[in-house]
Amino acid sequence: MSVHRFSHPVHVFVGLGFPHPVTSVQEAVQVLDEWTGRRSPIYEAAAALCRSALADKRDIEAACATFEAYAQAHGIQAPDPTELAVARAADDWMTAYDGRSESFADN
Repeated sequence: MSVHRFSHPVHVFVGLGFPHPVTSVQEAVQVLDEWTGRRSPIYEAAAALCRSALADKRDIEAACATFEAYAQAHGIQAPDPTELAVARAADDWMTAYDGRSESFADN
């Protein structure tokens, strides 16, 4: 079976709250199949689109978007670790220069 990759990973919390990148339709179907919570309309839509995308590669990005909406609606979407790292680095950088009177151009 070929892998139907998403254009970007959807990060979700799994198990005891560990972040996990979901990178393909197959992984999304696995997460959906293991879901023990309420099966809401967004769950049903994500499951249907992901299963459809397994048969038809044209629906991969629609499946990704719907899976991401499902993860957000059910509170299991985790922040992207790369975005967190960049934000922390920017905060650290700004804190290092906070309160200094000299400008960056003088250095």
